[in-house]
Amino acid sequence: MTDNDDRVTRLEELAAHQAKMIEELSDQLAEQWKIVEQTRAKLDRLTERFLSLEESSLDAPPITKPPHY
Repeated sequence: MTDNDDRVTRLEELAAHQAKMIEELSDQLAEQWKIVEQTRAKLDRLTERFLSLEESSLDAPPITKPPHY
């Protein structure tokens, strides 16, 4: 094998390794994005629930003196 053949082989191995790493990173990024979207949806639901509870607490009757005062 010549020097050029060795270099080409090493470059092909490097390219294959990098392609595999890119694919793995892409898969991890897709998984993280799914988690971010789930977290965002959960936060939206919790925010809505909090605002609803806060709104309903504002509808409570005002505190007044008992009739015997």
